[in-house]
Amino acid sequence: MPDLFAAYDTDKFYDEMFAAPGRPRPHYERLHERFCQMEGISDLLTRQRTADQTFINRGVTFTVYSDNKGTEKIFPFDLIPRIIPAHEWARLEAGLRQRMEALNLFLADIYGPQKILREGVVPREMVETSKAFRPELVGVPIARGLHVHINGTDLVRDQHGDYRVLEDNLRTPSGVSYVLEDRQVMKRVFPNLLRDYRVRPVETYPSDLLSLLLHLAPAHVPEPTVVLLTPGVYNSAYFEHSFLARQMGIEIVEGGDLVVENDRVFMKRTDGLAPVHVIYRRIDDDYLDPLAFNPNSLLGVPGLFEAYRKGNVALCNPIGTGVADDKAMYHFVPKMIRFYLGQDALLPNVDTYLSGDAKDRAYILEHLEQLVVKCVDEAGGYGMLVGPHSTRAQIEEFRQKIVAHPRKFIAQPTLGLSRCPALCGDSIEGRHIDLRPYILNGESIKIMPGGLTRVALRKGSLVVNSSQGGGSKDTWVLAAEDQEATPAVPERIIV
Repeated sequence: MPDLFAAYDTDKFYDEMFAAPGRPRPHYERLHERFCQMEGISDLLTRQRTADQTFINRGVTFTVYSDNKGTEKIFPFDLIPRIIPAHEWARLEAGLRQRMEALNLFLADIYGPQKILREGVVPREMVETSKAFRPELVGVPIARGLHVHINGTDLVRDQHGDYRVLEDNLRTPSGVSYVLEDRQVMKRVFPNLLRDYRVRPVETYPSDLLSLLLHLAPAHVPEPTVVLLTPGVYNSAYFEHSFLARQMGIEIVEGGDLVVENDRVFMKRTDGLAPVHVIYRRIDDDYLDPLAFNPNSLLGVPGLFEAYRKGNVALCNPIGTGVADDKAMYHFVPKMIRFYLGQDALLPNVDTYLSGDAKDRAYILEHLEQLVVKCVDEAGGYGMLVGPHSTRAQIEEFRQKIVAHPRKFIAQPTLGLSRCPALCGDSIEGRHIDLRPYILNGESIKIMPGGLTRVALRKGSLVVNSSQGGGSKDTWVLAAEDQEATPAVPERIIV
């Protein structure tokens, strides 16, 4: 049989699958053997077409707002999975749990006694100038005392194979539906391989999320009603909104479906109004309530903020959570961990320069060609400069933006992100990846085993976001260390 990886080159990046050319890492040996049993690249291409058609049939889509040729796209998927051995995942879990605890304590503090600000560990000005900080919520009690419920923490591996946190996503972290859909497709295309590898399941996420939402309901409500609030069908993540609502068995609603009376939230139904106790909101703070925030918002619910402030309805994630995933605040998370937990961060940050700091700003402006610059309140790969891959005009444009609005930017070194083999046309080539695990903070902290591995499908690109040409891979976390070679069973695609 032809070796599909014979021409594969690691290009001196840290490679997830190969320790050296032609030498797979122990936890990839079975996968390598199975792929080498295929009848050439045509076999793999057939399976990729089956996977792609499955995504089309299931309507797994996302929206690119900047694409004037048509917004709705089928989510790109690569068949070669990313595999994480059990011992490696255990270290990641511990670091993610630690980070969630510290971020929750930080939010409880800045909306409470503000001890970390009084002691100068985090500059008060940094918090109070954050677009996502809501001073009107200082001192307001919150459901179960939990200030963040869901975090999608983006992890990368550097050129040495060490994991680092790239950023936190605490407002409305997206992408988990693609994790669940990726797994279903892989079960269809490589069922025996999944079984032989004893991959940990991810399918419990919707029930875990529903348990979290029910936990947030007011204590006096014996049978709470939970809804998912979406901006509507034209939102980039609407597929995920409808998918999760369906999986949890809850209603999906838009702002016009809800009404507030006497500071309580109700859902409009054909037989009258039904009380709502918990809202899993996929709308940013600014658009939640036109009476409290953006008066021009047509997406939110007038009066929702007052109902929330009085504890009559719970929101997931809470209003004001976004201050902790401000990209400038990220710089201080290791200090938060030390301040609140008395521990060193188990998962280090990427080195970060704050353009709001005069010394850092001078360094950034002098080294723009070498740095990745990010706007602190943008997401999805927007508002970003990758210096080594940018034109002189783009670099000068960002230079002017930084000088004009220094608080709005951070900069990080350009990392040689780890790579993983991907099917590119009719060959297998290395592509850069990251990882977004999903952490739920309810009665206890639960972490999905794996998460969304995003892959930069454009050759040489470091930007993995789907809006910028990225796709995804199934992420396999192994249930136990088991490197004994098992005969690879030939597989047939399930139809």
